[in-house]
Amino acid sequence: MSFTDKAKNKVEELSGTAKERIGDMTDNERMRAEGASEQGEARARKAGENVKDAGRDAKDAFGR
Repeated sequence: MSFTDKAKNKVEELSGTAKERIGDMTDNERMRAEGASEQGEARARKAGENVKDAGRDAKDAFGR
């Protein structure tokens, strides 16, 4: 996972956290759900990239 991808995912995750908290404070269910959704998407993307990285590392280890 490149640094740019990691940064984008982290920004999206933090944005989702902020939306969720604002939704909590204002009692806005839609914003709360939107924030939770953004966090979930960012975390899923991060997990997928971690799996790809692990596969690449395993391939490199056995390729030597």
